[in-house]
Amino acid sequence: MKINKYVEELNNKSAAELNEELVAAKKELFNLRFQNATNQLDNTSRIREVRKNIARIQTVITQKANA
Repeated sequence: MKINKYVEELNNKSAAELNEELVAAKKELFNLRFQNATNQLDNTSRIREVRKNIARIQTVITQKANA
């Protein structure tokens, strides 16, 4: 259910807002990978969550572009 609400929120955003969110998610992923490399990351499953969120954002962007 939580994922469905997140996707609904993404669908309601404009293309500019989606691009901003994509950039923020990519920055977060970079920071998480950096923390993981320096053994400072406690919750390694967060990397997987962020990667999937990036894919969801890109999917919504593509759907809006094709519509």
